[in-house]
Amino acid sequence: MKFLEALSLATSAIKAHKLRSFLTLLGIIFGVAVVIVVVSLIEGFNKYFEEKISDLGSNAFVVDKMGIITSMQEWMDKNKKNKDIKIEDYEAIRANPIYVKDAAAMKRRRITIKYDTKILQDVLLMGVTANMANIDTIKVEQGQYITEDEDRRAQNVCFIGYEAVKQFFLGVDPIGREIKIDGRPFRIVGYAQEIGTVMGNPRDNFVIIPLSTYQKMYGTRGSLSLKVQAVSQEAIPAAQDEVRVALRTRRHLKYHDDDNFGIVSAEALNNMRDKIFGTIGIVAVGVTSISLVVGGIVIMNMMLVSVTERTKEIGIRKSLGARRGDILKQFLAESTILSLFGGLAGVALAFGLSQLVTALFSFPTTLPLFWTIMALTVSASIGLFFGIYPAMKAAKLDPIQALRAE
Repeated sequence: MKFLEALSLATSAIKAHKLRSFLTLLGIIFGVAVVIVVVSLIEGFNKYFEEKISDLGSNAFVVDKMGIITSMQEWMDKNKKNKDIKIEDYEAIRANPIYVKDAAAMKRRRITIKYDTKILQDVLLMGVTANMANIDTIKVEQGQYITEDEDRRAQNVCFIGYEAVKQFFLGVDPIGREIKIDGRPFRIVGYAQEIGTVMGNPRDNFVIIPLSTYQKMYGTRGSLSLKVQAVSQEAIPAAQDEVRVALRTRRHLKYHDDDNFGIVSAEALNNMRDKIFGTIGIVAVGVTSISLVVGGIVIMNMMLVSVTERTKEIGIRKSLGARRGDILKQFLAESTILSLFGGLAGVALAFGLSQLVTALFSFPTTLPLFWTIMALTVSASIGLFFGIYPAMKAAKLDPIQALRAE
């Protein structure tokens, strides 16, 4: 029997029992859909993490007191052992740069801002050096960022986030107007492009002022955070080593002493993500894949029923010259086509569910081509595998006994 003939016979058998075929396919449809949705959520989260969370700026990394903290005990230990990052550390890093292109300093706290009678609470106040504009991912929508002259003179000027624009200046140009930060008047010199949210948390609720102004208001106690930019992507490890040498030298650390400061890079954040969520993703895909096996078992049961129902048909075909291989091909083709159709329907369902998740929860999803092809291949393979036993049973039927069947 030719391959196309086997496909034609298999398709005809499926069409003859549409409802039963559809019910048989439900296991494969939902199995493929669930696997692809889980993978698309994982891929979407990874992409989202890289774009929104681990993006520290062009060729940039962060130097701070703690680094990456994964437990309360680690926080307590580092808080006790590690020294505050001071302005002298910032100056030491910028003193003789080779692989470091630039470095900016920052301090932050939560405050309340006011404009006229309107109040905006839980605003992130950031005191920065002016060169943060060249490193940070925040972009200017209108006006300008903090300038070096404003930082040097500790002026009361501010660069506001888009949330303050929406709350205070909807339909009004905010440039040149004054807001009050903890009761002190600040002139707005610019505002940022809208950033959006991360995991439902707003990122536009901030105000940036010169670091010198911040320290004049709140003092110099506490640790700075430094954002350091390497000369290139490839030079980031060398720039980190350069920073490490500068800080260890300033702090008179011996060769065998651990760093008493932290360095946070995009690579380190992504490694932490993989460490935390990598195993969860593997387990999630493994658990959901069980539904594909269940779907395969359902197909095998249906094919066994089909063999029993079509015993006389098999006997007639054998008596007319059909060989065992022909019967085997026919039933294998039928189970494979069933499973493949289920896989295609599952992919379509997964696409719809992914779009629904994105629309309802603003969570990014992506339908990876590799996993889509893999799901279709696996679903067809499951149909082929679980169709072998029914097909062999049909092929081994004695034609005389089959013709006697009613």
